[in-house]
Amino acid sequence: MGGSVSCCISPGESPKIHRREVELEECPITTTTEDVSEDTGTYLQHISDRELPDELAQESNPSDHPRASTLFLNKSQTDVREKRKSNYLNHMSPGQLTKKYSSCSTIFIDDSTVSQPNLKSTIKCVALAMYYHIKNRDSNRTLDIFDEKKHPLTRDKVPDDYSVVDPEHKLIYRFIRTLFSSAQLTAECAIVTLVYLERLLTYAEMDICPCNWKRIVLGAILLASKVWDDQAVWNVDYCQILKDITVEDMNEMERHFLELLQFNINVPASVYAKYYFDLRSLADENNLSFPLEALSNQRAQKLEAISRLCEDRYKDLSKSSMRRSVSVDNMVGIKSSHAVLS
Repeated sequence: MGGSVSCCISPGESPKIHRREVELEECPITTTTEDVSEDTGTYLQHISDRELPDELAQESNPSDHPRASTLFLNKSQTDVREKRKSNYLNHMSPGQLTKKYSSCSTIFIDDSTVSQPNLKSTIKCVALAMYYHIKNRDSNRTLDIFDEKKHPLTRDKVPDDYSVVDPEHKLIYRFIRTLFSSAQLTAECAIVTLVYLERLLTYAEMDICPCNWKRIVLGAILLASKVWDDQAVWNVDYCQILKDITVEDMNEMERHFLELLQFNINVPASVYAKYYFDLRSLADENNLSFPLEALSNQRAQKLEAISRLCEDRYKDLSKSSMRRSVSVDNMVGIKSSHAVLS
């Protein structure tokens, strides 16, 4: 160790490396050009390297991650800023003059909650989100399975400008309301429908545009009703609502929809809650107020009873989780033993 010359100075003179070279010559390894790196030699990619980082996954898949911003809320910001600027220049009130506000004597609340949303208001918000998707789309990327001219929903002739004219919010709302009222679907199903729609646009890298919005919405509703409702509506039932569509067409569209989603139909509770509150924000920015009712004595007593029940459950859980130590004052019946002196 104290010599001026050591065998470890030059790696080529190390006996371990020399023995290693002999072993490699006896057992050659066949590699492809993709597996060989100029610097590191044979390289096997770790599974973590093949996965997207968390930030990139959130940015590309907002329907999978609760912290990512929803696509429809981002697309609506341009119009919202223009409306605010126009109202400011024209000295107009941004809200409705008939909007009800709570006071010391009267409290107005709405029946729409994250667990039980209002059906009509939720459908209006979902239709408005789809309207902004179509209006502020980046391009017209689509697939043949969703093209209304190649797979028409009715026997009526498709207009020549069907792929150019953007549908109005009322038209989208009437189409969704007809399906929901005929199939007796819930408001929660409407929120899941929007989640699947944005997941499809992200995974398939396509846009919802005038030529495909009806079939995309129909496919999302079809899938959401089967995933969310215990007694799902069959494909043949939708054929009775839309008289001119066939069961084979519905089955094929459902199969393509699932394949484009990569069979990822899971909607976490956090993602569902994010979409619900973002829809409420969208409603406030576009003056779509939820129905308000004055808080009655009966409703106030019901809310108080629910709050008291939740408080009692919380107290029981907190008591069971606490570990209480025994005090010296409470040590009753413990006999002291005599010391043995040797």
